[in-house]
Amino acid sequence: MDEKIITRYEKKNQRLFQLIYKIKLWPARSGILHGVKNIESRGNKAVVTTHCGISFVVWDSKNCRSLRWLRNSYYKKPCPKCKIPGWKIDKYSKTGFK
Repeated sequence: MDEKIITRYEKKNQRLFQLIYKIKLWPARSGILHGVKNIESRGNKAVVTTHCGISFVVWDSKNCRSLRWLRNSYYKKPCPKCKIPGWKIDKYSKTGFK
């Protein structure tokens, strides 16, 4: 049974944390797409934990590299340790921003 994936639209100028809460994905600088397990907000900063066990601190911004990559759906390959399902990657690639 083939399901049709409808294009979703999100706000273009939203903060990084809001977008990560919605899509639960993180593009690393190496181009690997990680699945986000937990986000712990601490004011302007947040600790992001991925499914493969990596934790790092990010700043909330509207024009950072990771937010641009999320808006443009840039990534080379998904992380094999995070095991992101195919439907989630398809949904991510079909999401548009207005």
